[in-house]
Amino acid sequence: MRTRSRTASLLAATSLAVLLAACSPPEPVRLGFIGGLSGRVADLGESARNGFQLAVEQVNAAGGVNGRRIEMLVKDDGQDPAKARQAAEALVAAGVVAIIGPVTSAMAEPVLAAATANGTPVVSPTVTTSALTGKDDLFLRVTEDTRGYSELAANHHFRKTGLRRVAMVFDTRNRAYTEDWVQGFRQSFTALGGEVVAEVPFESGDMPNHPALVRELLAGKPDGLVFVSSAIDAARFAQAARDAGSRQTLIGVEWAATERFIELGGKAVDGVYLTQFFDRQSAAPEFRSMRQAYEARFKATPGFASVGAYDATSAVLQALAQKGNGTLKQALLEKGPFKGSQQPVQFDRFGDARRQVFITVIRDGQFVVE
Repeated sequence: MRTRSRTASLLAATSLAVLLAACSPPEPVRLGFIGGLSGRVADLGESARNGFQLAVEQVNAAGGVNGRRIEMLVKDDGQDPAKARQAAEALVAAGVVAIIGPVTSAMAEPVLAAATANGTPVVSPTVTTSALTGKDDLFLRVTEDTRGYSELAANHHFRKTGLRRVAMVFDTRNRAYTEDWVQGFRQSFTALGGEVVAEVPFESGDMPNHPALVRELLAGKPDGLVFVSSAIDAARFAQAARDAGSRQTLIGVEWAATERFIELGGKAVDGVYLTQFFDRQSAAPEFRSMRQAYEARFKATPGFASVGAYDATSAVLQALAQKGNGTLKQALLEKGPFKGSQQPVQFDRFGDARRQVFITVIRDGQFVVE
């Protein structure tokens, strides 16, 4: 009798355990984010993190992916390659299905190296270096590479703005992007008949002397100045140029095209041209819905990094829902196009995306598409 009682108790306990397991919610899907959340490019990283967070929160509110909640793991790369690699290794060890990020080209290689060791896809919202273009690897991105922007800028300013001689300054702390941009612009601009009279390097971490660098740019008597730098430095270059009485056309790059640029630059950045991959005045229903949700959640307007991260995250979550027995990378390459906030996200066989880009100019403190 005692044996039967014990057996019955054991069966009851086992049945209860099975029942509880069946009633428990499924394990969450872990999704990682890496970006510069401290230092001089924190505005870009924070904006991207917010876009990532909004996309995840919306999917979770709708029931998750195939009934599984998405758990967010966020890491700061500090705009330091060693820290970026460590952050990626920590995310991989935590079992994330993919990494959204990084947000600057200089961090792409260390993050990708760590993720590749475990077969984890890296989907960047804003990295554009052409060094990663056309490679069959685990790196994907939702925007054009650098050459798409630099060639557009060169053609626009030669043909429409009428520039013939430009001087350029570029940040060596993000060489993977800045040198690529400078080279692409130079090739396109000189092929059209223009001349690059100066290419001046500087390092943003050394508290650069912006007025002195602007004087060096102006020495060659250019009709345009190009600042290949982050928002902080581009704003200071614009202010130094205006203070020097410069009447040259001022040109920034997509890296600088954040709301912080306008906030820091004030009236000095009115009239500055920048390349962009989205239109802040877009009337697309998807963008209006995303913008409204973003402003309600973060009390701020979404910038290009927000939109890129939102679209990158959305594409990953849509692919995850459709992947079946294949890999997430296969789903990302084969199941698109994926719905984006302004444009659909479509990856080619190398994980590169084609996306419309725009020339914008700042007028009365607003980015306006030309």
